Amino acid sequence: MSIAHGPETVVLKPSKPTSLLAALLLHPNTVVSTTYLLRAVWDEEPPATARAALQTCVLRLRRLFAKYGISATTIEAVPGGYRMRNDTETLDLVLFRTLTAGAASATGPGEELYRLREALSLWHGQPLANVASRMLQQDAAPALEQERLRVLERVCDLELAAGNCHQVLVDLYEGARRHPVRERFTEQLIEALYRTGRQAEALAEYRTVRDRLRDELGIDPGPGLRRLELAILRSEDLAPAPPTPPPAPARALTGADVPALPPRGAPAPGHRPARAVPPVPAFAGRESDRRAIAERLTSAEGPRLVVISGAPGIGKSALARQTAHETQRSFPGGVFVLALARPDGTPLTVEEAARLLPEAGAGVGAGTGADRRLIVLDDAAGAWQVTPLLPAAGDASVVVTSRRGLAAVVATHGGAVHRLDVLRPAEASGLLAGLIGARRIAAEPAAARELASVCGHFPLALRIAAGRLLTRPALSVADCAAWLAADPPARLALAEDARLSVPEVFGQALDALAPHLREAFLRLGGPGADGDPSAGESETVLEQLVDSGLLEDGPPGPYRVHDFLRVYARWHVRTHETAAAPAAAAPR
Repeated sequence: MSIAHGPETVVLKPSKPTSLLAALLLHPNTVVSTTYLLRAVWDEEPPATARAALQTCVLRLRRLFAKYGISATTIEAVPGGYRMRNDTETLDLVLFRTLTAGAASATGPGEELYRLREALSLWHGQPLANVASRMLQQDAAPALEQERLRVLERVCDLELAAGNCHQVLVDLYEGARRHPVRERFTEQLIEALYRTGRQAEALAEYRTVRDRLRDELGIDPGPGLRRLELAILRSEDLAPAPPTPPPAPARALTGADVPALPPRGAPAPGHRPARAVPPVPAFAGRESDRRAIAERLTSAEGPRLVVISGAPGIGKSALARQTAHETQRSFPGGVFVLALARPDGTPLTVEEAARLLPEAGAGVGAGTGADRRLIVLDDAAGAWQVTPLLPAAGDASVVVTSRRGLAAVVATHGGAVHRLDVLRPAEASGLLAGLIGARRIAAEPAAARELASVCGHFPLALRIAAGRLLTRPALSVADCAAWLAADPPARLALAEDARLSVPEVFGQALDALAPHLREAFLRLGGPGADGDPSAGESETVLEQLVDSGLLEDGPPGPYRVHDFLRVYARWHVRTHETAAAPAAAAPR
């Protein structure tokens, strides 16, 4: 949850006032009973002073609203509870529901698709991510996610009906991977793969979901998936089918007119641009990098191209998005963020990525007009993926993030490279304080420093650790640090999202290496490798590991492995040797 006031956006910290605000905003223009609010704020049996404390929370929220130019009467005290009046101008949830309700009365599939895409653009990350209330997390957050998923399924139906199979693959891969038991996403993904000539991949997707359903739930795929498999095996032509009727809106919105939307490509009046970039929650540090990147991107001279490279999990994407947020007023043509990798880490093809780019004109750095744009190409697999996209970017400023250095890109197109190191101790403490609260960190400063050290000062690891602390309010920072220190790589993982898992993220980077480079990295960082990493390895191998983000520096200074990557390498060797031992001992 956040408050936007002009160019400034404030991300609220988890607290009782934040839980209260969430409970009110989930029921806009409705009287929310005091009993419900007490349960949302305190979860368990509210204390005897809870009603007085609830009034204090309301006063704190009103002061916060006044600070950012919001009317202090926004929260109304009414008989039996409180009410917040919100409309499409003040609350994204109201705008989302208004757009989806209006899409059902669109004059055609194109207008409906535009309205639904506009609605989906309002979502940023997990709903209620910074709300501590267990009641709201258990009840409201899943319901909000189901609203979003219903709209996404409808969007994919419309795209497939229009024959836009390539364009919708990224959405479908993410939907099928993150929601494996939601069969409709898998059906759509299999259909899109088959209709783009990837029959083997389509059948492999079917067999994967079939095996998962049998193993985990003891059931077979539904009739839609079975019919689709049979059609593919028979090589039948799956012509674009008319989309099924749209789902009913989640609830009726009384007293709200559906705004008329302009044609595709024109700005929608009366609300924030769909491509506005929110700030990265609790972003800390990197001041010199942010200033230098902003200066390069907004310069009227020279190539406005920046490459941000470094180890996996070191904060490349966060820096790019934060800088995009801070500079977006310099780009009236919009800010576009394009992920060049799927959630499972596999890269998009150049063709898939090119279809997602906005239309453009001349070469990079050519213009400074009123339509000036910023394009962020996030998580590039290599120069092969980026170089063909730059002519399509036209006169836009471009930021590319990649574990690789992308020397070939800057050598041919010019620009600047920012190689990120780990956060400084003060920056790591600032990130933790922004995520879990400055008061909690100030209460245990030595433990916070120890926690940052256990995480290797890697932003990814620090955010995972903060996630554990936020979901366990009674857990001390010291106890969390001690628990993680016993097995950092294995325990720095949040089960609900593979992108917040050190073994998953680092493992994807390791799996992307050629076998001889993977073995070299594990030798350099594994057990007993405490000396100069360059000893016994060829310069070619060392330079390739530097380019892949798993090794640092080099001539004229020594090569080095990040301490946290060394911890991961040793854990990887140990766990794989342990797993291999029973297999080696088994009778043949």
